[in-house]
Amino acid sequence: MKKLLVSPAPHLHGKESTRGLMRDVIIALSPSLLVSIYFFGFSAIKLALLGIISCVVVEYVIQKYIIKSTKTINDYSAALTGLLLALNLPPNSPWWLILIGSIVAIGVAKMTFGGLGQNLFNPALVGRVFLLVSFPVIMTDWTIPVSWFREGIDASSGATALSIVKEGLAKGLNMDQIFQTNNFSYMEMLFSKIGGSVGEVSALALIAGFVYLLVRRVIKPHIPLSIIGSVIIITGIFWLVDPQQYADPIFSVLTGGILIGSIFMATDYVTSPMSTSGMILYGVGIGFLTIMIRYFGSYPEGISFAILIMNACVPLINKFMLPKRFGKEVKNG
Repeated sequence: MKKLLVSPAPHLHGKESTRGLMRDVIIALSPSLLVSIYFFGFSAIKLALLGIISCVVVEYVIQKYIIKSTKTINDYSAALTGLLLALNLPPNSPWWLILIGSIVAIGVAKMTFGGLGQNLFNPALVGRVFLLVSFPVIMTDWTIPVSWFREGIDASSGATALSIVKEGLAKGLNMDQIFQTNNFSYMEMLFSKIGGSVGEVSALALIAGFVYLLVRRVIKPHIPLSIIGSVIIITGIFWLVDPQQYADPIFSVLTGGILIGSIFMATDYVTSPMSTSGMILYGVGIGFLTIMIRYFGSYPEGISFAILIMNACVPLINKFMLPKRFGKEVKNG
C-alpha cells in the first residue's frame, strides 16, 4: 500500500519551484556577469565557469559518495552558489582559490546542515569570508576595470574605492582631497572603472537584476530597501556631522558590496526571515553592522560579515516575529 501524506489545512499549491526560482536569480545576475566580461574578459568567464562547475561537482560527490542521498544538482542551487561566489571574488583570482571556496560553501555551509533549505548561513558568503580570512593578500588584490575591447591596454591592480578612502583618512587626508586625487565620480560608480570584485563593477547592472526579481516576484523589496535605507540614514548622519571624515550616502551605497549583498545574498529564502517585520529588522541590522564595520573595523567592507551575523539571528527573529496565521481574524479600528 502506498503511504499517504497527511497534513493540516489549508492545502495550497504554488506554481513556483526551486529550479524556477534559482533560474530567475541566475538570469537576474546575467547583466552583472556580462558587464564583468566586458571589463575583465576571460578572467570573468573563467571564474564564473569554475565557480559553477566546482560547486555542482562538490555537491554531487558529497551526495553520491558520502551521505548517499537524492541528487539535487538539477535544481540550480549549487550552480547559483558557484556563480555568486565567483562574482564576489577579485577578477584575477587563481583557479584553486575558487575551488577551495566551493568546497567550503557547499561542503561546509550547505551540506553539513543537511542541504538546501536547512543551512543556517548563506553558502556563497561563507565561502567568500573563509577565503578572505585565509588568503587576505589574494582576496584584496583588485584589478582596475578596463574594457576588454580596448587593445594595447594591460590590466593593472589597484585598491577599491572603500580601501582608498580608509587609507586616505588614515594618512590624514580629508574626503575632498581623496575624491580629487582619485577622480571619483558617481557616473563611474554606476557603470564603473573602480576596482572591486567581479560582481561589483556596475551598480546599474545590479539594479537591473533587482527590478527583474521584483517583476518576477522572486523576492520582496523589504530586505534590500531596508538595508539600503539604513545605510543611507546612518551614513547621512555621520556625513552631516563631519563631511570631511565620512563619505556621503550615495558614495556609501554605490561602492563596495552593498547592492550585490542586499539584492542577491541577504534575500536568500533559507537564511532570511519569513515575516515582513522580521525582514525589515533583519535588513536594518545588516545595514547598521555594515557601516559599523566599515567605519570602525579593520576591513574597509563589512556587508559579508553583517549578513552572516544576521543569518545567525534569523531563527530568533522568526520565533518572535511570526507571520499572522492563515485565517486569523484581524480586528478593525
